[in-house]
Order: sequence, then structure tokens, then C-alpha cells
Amino acid sequence: MIQVKPSKPIEIKQLKILLALIKEKNLSKVAEQLGMSQQAVSEHLKKLRAAFNDRLFIRSGSGVQPTAFTVALQPKLIAAIEAVDGLLKPDTFLPASTKATFTLSCTDFEQVSLLPKVLSVIRKEAPFLKIAVKKLELDSLAADLKNGDVDVALTNPAFAPSHYPCETLYNEQYTCVASSKNNSVSSSMSIESIANIPQVVVSPSRGDFSGAIQHWFESQGHPRNVMMTFPTFSAAIAAIHSTDLCGFIPRALLPDSRLQMIEVAPLPPQFEVISIWHQRLSSDPLTQWIRGIIRDAARQ
Repeated sequence: MIQVKPSKPIEIKQLKILLALIKEKNLSKVAEQLGMSQQAVSEHLKKLRAAFNDRLFIRSGSGVQPTAFTVALQPKLIAAIEAVDGLLKPDTFLPASTKATFTLSCTDFEQVSLLPKVLSVIRKEAPFLKIAVKKLELDSLAADLKNGDVDVALTNPAFAPSHYPCETLYNEQYTCVASSKNNSVSSSMSIESIANIPQVVVSPSRGDFSGAIQHWFESQGHPRNVMMTFPTFSAAIAAIHSTDLCGFIPRALLPDSRLQMIEVAPLPPQFEVISIWHQRLSSDPLTQWIRGIIRDAARQ
């Protein structure tokens, strides 16, 4: 059995020359076809003969004839060239036929305000795509993105790992609310008065009592009185509705018949909602497609 010598590496260009010679049986024709000189084709053929330890072609009239070894090699050459070309050619992404699984992570705020629009488009255009929506885990977000447990997360830049690529989707405003049954509050109140009301904050996965706008209250000279913390806005809203507490929730979750809005001046600063992903997915067609859907839904 003839063996290829491992000390003689073969280039993909040489395999294409060999295949062209099998088909054309003429060095000058192959040279013209591949945009090379006949001498260059001869040099590559010399290297191929050394690598395969076979003559490969025998002169015949004005051309060449492949040896039995070369003829037997032809189907393997075709398969090898097609395989390499396939590696270099990007796959065409077709949403309608993809059967992948994609994981999104966000708070219940985005799950309620943004994801319904996103998922509606996905169901229409990619009916076989599986979507897993996970609760946002702030302390493990960087690891979740790195390990592939989360593909794209929606969050506030203040909670996002700084070294991952991200995209700003829109700006949101916190609004002060109390129970619709709470008669001790007014439709407009000062920051000092609001700070004195026992409050609820939302702290996904951490359970701390500071909340997203704690520093704003402190900068106004009125640290607030936080009595309860919840991992979700839905739980916080239910608690506000059933108690004398107040809290700040994104305006996108309003109006809500269980709540009354309290105007505060000045308003707390707006916050950004961003999408964030791992660098390895920046050029992934599926990730790019879903990020585009999220972007379009946010703009609406």
C-alpha cells in the first residue's frame, strides 16, 4: 500500500491542482485555468509526487494520464476540497428552519414590557427555535455569559460586566407609586416626604436593601427608609398594593389599577436598558438576528 509521507505537508492549493490535472490531463490547460505558470504547476506536481510517493501522471502525447493510484484518489480529493471549502464558507442562517435553543436572561420588568414583542416575532419567523428565559442573576452574570448558560442578557449598565460587548436599547424612568388604597399619600410629594415613607426595593438575586436609586436619595440629602426587598417587580407591586409602603418602578409597567402614581420633583435619573453578550457570539448569526429583534422591539 502506498502511504503519504507525513514529512511532506500538502497544501489545499496543491490538491486543487491535482484534481484539475485529473480532469484536464494537460499541464498548460491547468495553469491557464488556475492563473498560474506551467512551471509553477510542474513544481507543485513534483511536491505532490514526493508527498504521495507515486508518479501520479505519465506523459501521453501532448498531455498526461493519471496513474491507477491517482484515479483511486479522485473521490477522496473531491471530498477533501469540498470539506475545506465548507469550513471557509459561512453557513446561511435561516430563521424558519433553525432548531437551536437560545437563552435570554432579564428581570420580570423586561419579561413583561419587552419580551412579548420579541417572542411574537420569533414565533412567526422561527417556529422551531426554542427560547429559555431565565431570571437575571447579577452576581453570576459574567460567568453565565462566559459559560454559555446565558446567550443574551437584558440589564442596567450598572449591573453589567464591563468587559463584555453590549448595546443600549432605550432609556427608562423610575416612577414613585403607592397602593391605590393608600389615602395617606398625595399625587405630588417632596423628596423629603417620600424618603420618610417606608419603602420597597427590587434587588434581583441579591436581596439587599439599597435598590437602584439609593444613591440619588442620598445625593438629595434624604436617605430613604427601606423596609422590604423583593427579587421581582411583580412581587414588589403586590406588596405595595397590600401595605402602606411606596416604591419606585419602571414607567413601562404603568398604569396599574392597583397603584397610584406620586409625582416627585426632581425626577430620579433615567436608567439605560442594555443587551449584553459574550464576545464569542458577536458574529454568531442567530445571536445577531435575535439582538436585532430585541433592538426593533425596544425602539417601538
